[in-house]
Amino acid sequence: MFDFIIVGAGFAGCVLAERIANVLNKKVLIIEKRDHIGGNCNDYYNDDGILVHEYGPHIFHTNLKNVWDYMSQFTEWHNYQHHVLGHIDGKKVPIPFNLNTLHEILPETTAKNLEIKLINKFGFNTKIPILKLIKSKDEDLKLLGKIIYEKVFLNYTKKQWGCKPEELDPSVTERVPIHISKDNRYFQDHYQGIPKNGYFKIFNKMLENSNIKLMLKTDYNELIKIKDRKMILFGKEFKGKLIYTGKLDELFNYELGELPYISLEFKFETLNENIFQKVGTVNYPNDYDFTRITEFKHLTGQEHAKTTIIKEYPKFCDKKKDIPCYPIPKKEYNDIYQKYLEKANEINNLILAGRLAKYKYYNMDAVIKESLSLFDKMFNL
Repeated sequence: MFDFIIVGAGFAGCVLAERIANVLNKKVLIIEKRDHIGGNCNDYYNDDGILVHEYGPHIFHTNLKNVWDYMSQFTEWHNYQHHVLGHIDGKKVPIPFNLNTLHEILPETTAKNLEIKLINKFGFNTKIPILKLIKSKDEDLKLLGKIIYEKVFLNYTKKQWGCKPEELDPSVTERVPIHISKDNRYFQDHYQGIPKNGYFKIFNKMLENSNIKLMLKTDYNELIKIKDRKMILFGKEFKGKLIYTGKLDELFNYELGELPYISLEFKFETLNENIFQKVGTVNYPNDYDFTRITEFKHLTGQEHAKTTIIKEYPKFCDKKKDIPCYPIPKKEYNDIYQKYLEKANEINNLILAGRLAKYKYYNMDAVIKESLSLFDKMFNL
């Protein structure tokens, strides 16, 4: 009945399903373990009627016009520029650390001197990884790097990843560099926004095609087996394509070892006040067990007498009960992944897509870009 089976109804799975159904006019079955589409981007209106993101804040941002245009087929946008503050030494200061933050936490004369040195060394409106600043030959800049490292990066990373920044792949600290600018926005991408009617509506529109069938609350392991490099579906060999967006170690029953993930525990609170905090997200690197608080009305622009916030508590992922959020970027885990990848490459009709199957952290726009490119490559478009 189906030309394609897709495991997972997140962005990777839904983009590919939409393209296959609408461009190729082929039949697709999507199998999703959870009771909703959209993966970790799912949102909903809570009991008080406030639109919240179920798995933490998702701000769409990209410099890729083709990705923005593709997404804009399925939604209108609430124009939103994300701002984050960090609770540092009793003050709430701009994050990522920038020239404004510098003047907030240090005496004015010292801050001005360091600002000049930063601009002369790195240039204005540039971004510098913290570990690069710490290695500076200039003693003042090196000291500044150590201050930022200890006040902004060290304890946040320990809470988020369970280790120090330097123990992770450099790509992690490079995701939130120091900005040699006075731009307080968290992202500087050309296109930014929140879907006006929520992410769920985007996924719903993507899948509005009679060629697409959806099975929710279904574990693919109950339907699909891999035997002798062949795909078995409903007890028979499946000769179509299987697009897999789940955990690669799970697909092979963890036989080469488990790939670890960081998960998040979310605690929602709805408060009888109009606004709780000044900006969308406040980070708490050095205080409390949670890493950050997000207030959704800042993101969505929703008018409501009450407000809902979410606190995030990182934890190591228990494969039996937790949602995997972040692959842990360490060499020893990547080595395990590469061994699983070799096994996957032996199966001709298996296609891997998305964060989990690639064991790599992607922003939403990167997942969409990869999925669109994969579709074009698969069918020489």
